Amino acid sequence: MSDAPRSPKLRPWHLDRRAAVYVRQSTPQQVLEHQESTARQYALADRAVALGWTRDRVTTIDDDLGKSGRSAEGRPGFLRLLAEVALDRVGLIIGREMSRLARSCKDWHQLLELRARFPVLLADADGVFDPTEHSDRLLLGLHGMMSGAELHILTQRMHQGGLNKARRGEVFATAPIGYVRSAGGEWVVDPDEQVQAVVRLISDRFDREATMHGLLRYLVHHRIRIPVRAPGGPDKGTLEWRRPNRATLQNLLRHPVSAGAYRFGHRAVDPRKKQPGRPQTGRLIRRPEGCQVLIRDKLPAYITWARFEANRARLTANRNTAATPGAPRSGPAMLAGLVRCGRCNRRMVVRYSGPKNHPSYTCARGSADYGEPLCQGLSNGTALDALVAEQLLAAAEPAALEASLAAVAGVERERSELARKWHRRRERAGYEVGRAARQYRACEPENRLVARELERRWEEALKAQRQLDNEFQRWQRSGPAELSDTALSSIRELAADLPTVWSAATTTSADRQRIARLLIERLVVTVDKASEHASVTLHWVGGTVRSHTIARPVTRYRNQSDYARLVDRLREMCARRLTSATIAERLNAEGFRPPKRTSQFTGQMVARLTAHLDVARRERSGSVAGLGPDEYRPIGLARRLELSRDTVRRWLRAGWLSVRRDAEGNHVIWAGADELRRLRELHRVPRTWENKARLAELRKPKPRPAR
Repeated sequence: MSDAPRSPKLRPWHLDRRAAVYVRQSTPQQVLEHQESTARQYALADRAVALGWTRDRVTTIDDDLGKSGRSAEGRPGFLRLLAEVALDRVGLIIGREMSRLARSCKDWHQLLELRARFPVLLADADGVFDPTEHSDRLLLGLHGMMSGAELHILTQRMHQGGLNKARRGEVFATAPIGYVRSAGGEWVVDPDEQVQAVVRLISDRFDREATMHGLLRYLVHHRIRIPVRAPGGPDKGTLEWRRPNRATLQNLLRHPVSAGAYRFGHRAVDPRKKQPGRPQTGRLIRRPEGCQVLIRDKLPAYITWARFEANRARLTANRNTAATPGAPRSGPAMLAGLVRCGRCNRRMVVRYSGPKNHPSYTCARGSADYGEPLCQGLSNGTALDALVAEQLLAAAEPAALEASLAAVAGVERERSELARKWHRRRERAGYEVGRAARQYRACEPENRLVARELERRWEEALKAQRQLDNEFQRWQRSGPAELSDTALSSIRELAADLPTVWSAATTTSADRQRIARLLIERLVVTVDKASEHASVTLHWVGGTVRSHTIARPVTRYRNQSDYARLVDRLREMCARRLTSATIAERLNAEGFRPPKRTSQFTGQMVARLTAHLDVARRERSGSVAGLGPDEYRPIGLARRLELSRDTVRRWLRAGWLSVRRDAEGNHVIWAGADELRRLRELHRVPRTWENKARLAELRKPKPRPAR
């Protein structure tokens, strides 16, 4: 390099600053194998000395060895170089070639702008360049463009080569659970029988459990471990048995290799979602049909492609979104996730009320998202569930015998699968004990350094075997036993009485929900707000559509379709001077029902209704009879205070009124002038935190004065 001792572009202010030698190799493999290229880059420090810098004024920046020049992200050496230039500490930058500095036009021109702003020269194998001169700047710009284009060509060439190989089904990464890499590099079924049995058991149990959480609980309950082979490290390929977890089960069920399909390009990179310094970010998992390469029936399979598609559909349906029903829940509502609103076609949500968790279906999405009024609601969800249950049992009755036989076969199959699983685990434990014993006996007795370790391993294997035997004995006592003749006959008898099986305590709500989802696609409910009727349209799986009508609870008698006929019957029976209890019995016998959830009329309900409608002077005068000064019936107090009857009834239940019962058991409320003022204020004061103390005082009834 002594042939160019002094470039005419060198100025004293360049020599007053330091010279920076930038060293970079693109991959760690190049650092290990291309050592001569690395040495040539380090030798550029001699050229800086030849250009006039002293040895102690030359800085070598080699922080980016093994880093790609595609971007400045993740290259601390390049960022350090930019910082030194911006701080006006560098007068010369030397690189083996322009591509060593940057292969991105953005990073390259950023460096050029800094060099033009500060007195910095650039040198490579071809010469020394000054970014402030027009010809040099143009040449440096071309160098940067060529470096970026070269990277693009190399990347595309390698990508197309790998893609062509993948189209032949010859690109394989780490083998998933249940597979190993053969000597030729392709994936084959794991030769271990226990591994194969566990993978098949997971697929079979998911068909029965129908949810990921149910599958996980089953594996944990039966102490079934997941076989995983170490992907790297000193124990690469070693079989390890790990406890089951949700992520591993999801990956196993979603991987198309279990159905014998080969895929490539399923983890595409979205540059918009990449995060600086985190190379693994920005990856999008594509569905099998969205992969660059998908070859079905290329690899050995555990399940068929139809079962794989069914598993994917079930996992998607278990997600709780607006378009999917969600996983079966433990609540008593049988149709959760299946009911659609007949007005806006949104999914109706389930709500529970009361100590018995009565279900109701409400269309509340518009209210929650847009502040709209509630679209509609069906408070008597039990009636809808009963209607659908009746239809399901009628549809399943012809196949009851086949279902009972399938249930028997399923119990026997489950028991045999678990027994084989325990047999393989005990067989493996026995092999480990025998192997440890053979190793210990093969050791020379005098070599105690090795013998002690082998003895410890033998003892650990024996301990693990004893623990496994104890667990197996516990499973035999608590696991599914072989069905007796009595149990088989009971199952066949129950097949002839499906309603009993359906309502049995052993049939869980989740079981009923799963059965409903197998046969019903969706239900469309339209509530007639002017009456107690609601129309129900059942869309069965397969396309059959059936329409039904159910009765629902309403808040007022006027909302009932037979309200006019009810009033006529009340007038007729009151004119005959029948008692309230007798009228209630006759109304029930004639099929009249109260508007709310109560199924039958009572004497008190009839008395309140006739008093409200003013259809019987006898009932009204009788209600006043027997009252003392400042005493009221509940409806009379409501009229005096100009409140609704429901408010007075709620105060009665809460104990906020001074009340007694007459000879017929009816409520008689005392309310003097002060008590009336208290009740009016109780109704008027807002229920806020500031009024908490005042409300507590107003809710205490005053004692009745002595007569």
